[in-house]
Amino acid sequence: MSASDILHPDGSDYDAFLQAEVGEDRTGAAVTVVSALARIGLEPWTEAKELALLSKENAEIRLNAHLEAITDVPALALASESKATKLVALLPHRGSFPFVGESQSGSFSFPRVSAFWVLSVFVVIAVIARVFYLAQVG
Repeated sequence: MSASDILHPDGSDYDAFLQAEVGEDRTGAAVTVVSALARIGLEPWTEAKELALLSKENAEIRLNAHLEAITDVPALALASESKATKLVALLPHRGSFPFVGESQSGSFSFPRVSAFWVLSVFVVIAVIARVFYLAQVG
């Protein structure tokens, strides 16, 4: 097991995104998303996870802002919006499983609950109340 596996055990889910090249810096060295995010003081794996939780549009806006902050990669200044769109597409399961109360757009919404589950909860409560009642009477 490598040190990277220990420090970032879920890194493989984000490898396509984090290892994608964003261009070359002024010295001619290839710059990946990992090094680009690190250059602006962000922890790449944490940022990848946070981007993956956002809607596609919000992730693109946030990543585009990060890419615009990188001044030593000339290719980013030319096409950071299209680059952000392509990179966000590499994130795993972006927005496919929102948290309870979070809609696909990232705004709050109440979770949908079926009548079956509501009725089931009331039946369970009624049965428990009946058991306690019989225990006190008998």
